[in-house]
Amino acid sequence: MLRALRIRAAASGKSEAGVALVEFALVLPLLLILVFAMLDFGKAFNYWIDETHLANEGARWAVVNKNPGSGSLQQYIQQQADTPELRNGGSASVATPLRVCISFPNGSAEVGDPVHVTASVTYNWLPFLGSRVGIGQTTITGSSTMRLEARPTVYGAGCS
Repeated sequence: MLRALRIRAAASGKSEAGVALVEFALVLPLLLILVFAMLDFGKAFNYWIDETHLANEGARWAVVNKNPGSGSLQQYIQQQADTPELRNGGSASVATPLRVCISFPNGSAEVGDPVHVTASVTYNWLPFLGSRVGIGQTTITGSSTMRLEARPTVYGAGCS
């Protein structure tokens, strides 16, 4: 019985050899884009977490009026980033280095006033494909606000 079905299929020209390969070839590009998009999202999410941590660290150094580095407090915080891509920029995903800004929202820097620290970077989504399909870029920002415990004398407001 089985042999008869094979003979009929061969005689009618309806062989299904290679169909799975063709279907896989059609689905593979979409599957790869989905996998790379998930990896890229994970990387961007990790950068957001790192920036939030850096902003918290910077705000804590600012409120106690300490600068553990030799340059500005903003430069010190920038150099504490986990990846060279955030510290230095220059890659397809992150073209410019992390930008750290310190500000005093009330306009004064007296004990008890808030100090606001932000760490931000422009992230290019799927850089190998983004420019071709119109996927743009996003500014990823972490921020922290704390109250001053000492007047700032070893750092100043501004961005690096």
